[in-house]
Amino acid sequence: MWVIYALLSAIFAALVSILAKKGLEGINSNLATAIRTFVVLIAAWGIVFLTGKHKEITNLTSKNWRFLIYSGLATGASWLFYFRALQLGEASKVAPIDKLSVVFTMVLAFIFLGEQVSAKAIIGGLLIAAGTLVLVL
Repeated sequence: MWVIYALLSAIFAALVSILAKKGLEGINSNLATAIRTFVVLIAAWGIVFLTGKHKEITNLTSKNWRFLIYSGLATGASWLFYFRALQLGEASKVAPIDKLSVVFTMVLAFIFLGEQVSAKAIIGGLLIAAGTLVLVL
């Protein structure tokens, strides 16, 4: 099931690039990011309340809060930089560079999460990085 969600994530991430590029025409990228963030905030909390999961907020530990806050800050920084890059560059070049996050995630997962390093993972990461270079150059 996680593969289906990951594919849906990729499809919607592609739509983000195209829709954002069109929406950025003639406005500040930070303003665009703030508007997008507001929409995401409303949608996410709407889903939480519609599914009744808001009751679980009392179960969060200080560690949950700390890392979710850090993740939120990283998300905000990523979105701000991504929207600025989209505003200045071509979506077909910005998106592949942004997807280098896959390679960075793999490396960080190996280092900080102790995930298994394998030849397949190394080769896949190198292919992603090489593909990005081919698309951008």
